[in-house]
Amino acid sequence: MRSPGRAMLTRVTNARVAEVFRVFLVLGLTSFGGPVAHLAYFREAFVVRRQWLTEAAYADLVALCQFLPGPASSQVGMAIGLRRAGYLGMAAAWVAFTLPSALLMLGFALGVDALGGEGGWLLGLKAAAVAVVAHAVIGMARSLAKGWTRAGIAVAACLLALLVPTAWGQVAVIGLGGLAGVLWVTAPATCGDDTGSVPVGRRTAVGAFAAFVGLLVALPVLAALVDDPTLAVVDSFYRAGSLVFGGGHVVLPLLEAETVGAGLDDGTFLAGYGAAQAVPGPLFTFAAYLGAVVPPGGPLGALVAVLAIFAPSALLVVAALPFWERLRGAPRARAFLAGTGAAVVGILAAALYDPVIAQGITGVGTLVIAVLALGVLLTGRVPAWGVVLAAAACGLAL
Repeated sequence: MRSPGRAMLTRVTNARVAEVFRVFLVLGLTSFGGPVAHLAYFREAFVVRRQWLTEAAYADLVALCQFLPGPASSQVGMAIGLRRAGYLGMAAAWVAFTLPSALLMLGFALGVDALGGEGGWLLGLKAAAVAVVAHAVIGMARSLAKGWTRAGIAVAACLLALLVPTAWGQVAVIGLGGLAGVLWVTAPATCGDDTGSVPVGRRTAVGAFAAFVGLLVALPVLAALVDDPTLAVVDSFYRAGSLVFGGGHVVLPLLEAETVGAGLDDGTFLAGYGAAQAVPGPLFTFAAYLGAVVPPGGPLGALVAVLAIFAPSALLVVAALPFWERLRGAPRARAFLAGTGAAVVGILAAALYDPVIAQGITGVGTLVIAVLALGVLLTGRVPAWGVVLAAAACGLAL
């Protein structure tokens, strides 16, 4: 028989898991615009509105996930769910954020062409992404790029990110920002996080990293020894999720090599890629489409591909967070993180220019929608998802 204290703890945990699932499901249904916009949506939902994390703690998570291979925005979501409600919270955050776009991509693969083309509603959504990212840059700059030193780091990071617009370039910019922080930034008195410790022990973290490496090595061997299409899908998509830095569009060459090179025609591949641009949530759910059109295909293939491509991200988040939490408490580590926080602001500013504005502002109409959406966001009276839906409606009307 369970004690009253344990029963109360279970109820609190279950309530938190349900809360995590509900919030991330809304984000999964409304987060258009790619990983940069997703990070802006997350900041609005969890830093500004619910205060699950401080601005500094959120920037630390973003910096960590930029260093890890895999989809950075999904990894940030997993980490937030893990911190809020343990492993069940992590699973709830991932499922809720990923499920809507994965189902849409599966439907497209099965012939349900309900996504349409480059219509007005899609143009409105892209304009909304411009406003959301601009709002995030403004808000993060106020707290993470204060003072001449950190502002200078942010500006330098922005210029470097524009000059070297690659995933490895972003990792280098964050590293250089951290080094500049150690050299020139006075460490904050505290690490700025009041959300408690991560519920992951060192042994679990080491085990997760061992599993990550072990699967990366063992799956190609098993796929070569066993002629099974499902195992081949697991091997291909796990490798793609393990070896790409930056996420998003960066994963497409790997996926093309794994699928088109294995017999899928270019036209089918590009059709799915086009559909992936029009759905909310992580671009990695493109794997659902590919898994549904390559053997074994169908819903089972889509499920296997999605699980395989996101599995490395989950293992790496569990492996990295405990050590990251301990490291960031040291004075030099806090100075390093102050520099990386400023660098993250610069990277977001660079991404705001290209590709967000470059792809989101296509004419006078989308410019007006973006400016109005940003003005509404700055008032703080309308949630980001409400602005996104209103922008889609305005785009359709125009």
